[in-house]
This record gives sequence, structure tokens and C-alpha cells, in this order.
Amino acid sequence: MQQLSRPARRALLVVHVAVSVSWLGLTVGLLTLGITGYTTGSPDMAGVAYRAMKVFGDWLVLPVALTSLVSGLVLSLRTAWGLARHRWVYLKFWLTLITVLLSVFSLRPGINRLAAEAAAGTPHPDISLLVAPAVATATYLFLTAISVLKPWGLTRRGRRLREAQSAEARAGRARRSGIKGASSADGRPGVVRRGRPPLSPR
Repeated sequence: MQQLSRPARRALLVVHVAVSVSWLGLTVGLLTLGITGYTTGSPDMAGVAYRAMKVFGDWLVLPVALTSLVSGLVLSLRTAWGLARHRWVYLKFWLTLITVLLSVFSLRPGINRLAAEAAAGTPHPDISLLVAPAVATATYLFLTAISVLKPWGLTRRGRRLREAQSAEARAGRARRSGIKGASSADGRPGVVRRGRPPLSPR
């Protein structure tokens, strides 16, 4: 697959980092509101907290999550990092995909249910809205750490590709060395002397 140009890669990297950090901040905000709704003794305060979570869930969770996933996928496929060459990139992709699916099919439905109860005046605090943002926050912190540290080295596929590239580079250097040696022996660039060898003196 053709790689991105340098300006495009840098622009997409800025977008990816921005939305990834935004996703982390969003989960911290949801966790704070979830703690408020669960621990407060005021039904009114719980209702406000859960309705605020619904605003975040409706307008921010899905766009931010999908933008992070898609931008990271494009960066891995269209740059030298690759998707399955480095262990940290491969793990980051799967963890991001899992968290996106959990956000869509678990977190948002839970927020919507509690927001509907709050609108009806009967909010029932649910510990799941503490657990889900807490797990998401820990996951995003872990993803941020491995993005910075880039641990664990290459996958098997990555090692095979690197060995193949190294072998190709060595073969290219050998071909260039052979052409250069032949040119030096003849005295003229790019020409190899042919014919009978000179007679040895008697």
C-alpha cells in the first residue's frame, strides 16, 4: 500500500493524537459524573449528572472513538509502522477496537437508560457507570503509555519483513559493488573488457 506523504502523515498524526487525548479526557469526565451520580444523596444532583453524561454520550463518545480508531488504522497501514509488524501497534489496534465496541453497545445504552430515569424523576444509581468509565480510562492510559514507549519489539511478520528487506539491501549493495569493481578494472566506467587474456612473457 502506498505510504502517506510527509505533510499528510504529520497532519493525520496531529489529528490522531488530539482525538486520542480527547477520548481520555472524555472518559475521565464520564467517570467523574458517574461517581457524582452514584455517591450523591440528592436525586436532583444524580439526575443532573446522568443527563450530563447523556450529552457527552450522544455528541462526543462515538465521533471521538471512531476518529481515533480510523486515524490510527490509516497511520499504521499507510506508514512504515504497519499494522502487524510491531507488537505494540497490533495490541493498540485491538484494544482500541474493543473499547469502541464497548462504548457503542454497553456504555451509551447504560447512560441513556439512567438519563431516561433521571428525566422521569426516578434515577437509580448504577455501579456499571462507574466501572465502565474507570476501565476505559485505565485502558486509554495504557494505550498512551505504549504509544510513547513502543515496547516489545517486532512480531513474527515484522521480523520476516525486516529480514527480507535486509537481504534485498545486501543484494543491492553487492550488485553495485560488482559493477563498480568491473568499471575500475577496465579503466572506463560501465565497460567490462572482454577477449583473450594477454600472453604471459616467456
